[in-house]
Amino acid sequence: MNGVIVVDKPAGWTSHDVVNRMRRIAGTKKVGHLGTLDPLATGVLPLLVNRATRLAQFFTANEKTYEGLVRFGWATGSYDADGEPTSAPVPPELTAERVEGVFSAFRGTFQQTPPPVSAKKIGGRPAYELARKKIEFELRPVEVTVHSLEVLAIDGDDVRLRLRCSAGTYVRSIAHEAGLRLGCGAFLQALRRTASGGFSIGQARTLDELAELAAAQRLAEALIPAAELLPEMPLEIVDRITETQIRQGRDFRVSPFRSRGDAHFVKAANLDGELIGIGEAVLPNVYHPAVVL
Repeated sequence: MNGVIVVDKPAGWTSHDVVNRMRRIAGTKKVGHLGTLDPLATGVLPLLVNRATRLAQFFTANEKTYEGLVRFGWATGSYDADGEPTSAPVPPELTAERVEGVFSAFRGTFQQTPPPVSAKKIGGRPAYELARKKIEFELRPVEVTVHSLEVLAIDGDDVRLRLRCSAGTYVRSIAHEAGLRLGCGAFLQALRRTASGGFSIGQARTLDELAELAAAQRLAEALIPAAELLPEMPLEIVDRITETQIRQGRDFRVSPFRSRGDAHFVKAANLDGELIGIGEAVLPNVYHPAVVL
């Protein structure tokens, strides 16, 4: 049971809530998420399980795909439906031309200020903690990239979007800024993540489904084995002697007759197909164990 289980996160749960539930379902304390989702959001939340938690460092820059519902007419303090209104209601005028024009500004690479109610750290403390205590602080803009943004539908005061973006992009901030640009305020009413890196909603299971599988001793059916993760890294099958070297933290050699392109890391799996470590290149065809499972 070393690998990833993709959870379809329910609305109203924090990512930490899901991790705690998964620990009980899987019977292990070693569970960690690959990027948080706001309580309002649903969808893809990949969880590393058992020794695969050691691979978290290699999942830092995964793209995300979201479908969101933006409601125009007023703004909220958290930039989403969970926040209190911070502006008077203003009837929006949402024509297809105006909506397309305002959201076109959020395609490509730009500077984005995170929401005040977010997990961004200020002096080691999350911004949401300071916001709740009404402590004044300033969040610096960060560079984000929105690779694609589609306006799927306009229904009254609501606009449905689909976007693919870099890690660290806040759809809430896009909704808030769009409201400012149209002069009527806006906030994120709903958000669903349909993909995170190489993980998609088609792989996701609800927590209830996972609990049923665990009760039937079939939880492994939901697991993506560690050897199948990080497909951008070449996979090397090593013999028992080399497996021992890797587990001892010693450099190991791989075949010089196989092309690995310019890959700096390789995955090492034993003869049973189980991932035993990640090797970092130190010399041609020689790798040092950067992570050992």
